[in-house]
Amino acid sequence: MEYDWVGFGYAALVASGGIIGYARAGSVPSLAAGLLFGGLAGLGAYQQSSEPKNVWLSLVASGTLSAVMGMRYYNSRKAMPGLIAGASLLMVGRLVLKMMEKPLEP
Repeated sequence: MEYDWVGFGYAALVASGGIIGYARAGSVPSLAAGLLFGGLAGLGAYQQSSEPKNVWLSLVASGTLSAVMGMRYYNSRKAMPGLIAGASLLMVGRLVLKMMEKPLEP
């Protein structure tokens, strides 16, 4: 089984973003959302590690985060929402490309 290290790194980034939001501003919603979406992204990376075409959970998590954090960045111009939105958008692109790959035929 080949591990999806990029997916696990993305999950860690999202979870750490929630922790940083809580540490800096005392924002419990940031902590809860960061840990929830980080956990979903980590579970999606695990699923993708066992079955490379199983990208749906990761795609939903990163797509939702790219939209929500993109709007937060647009309204506030703060660094952390922009970082998470950019990373989420890159993950969406990576997952769409993975979905379009043809399976290897013997």
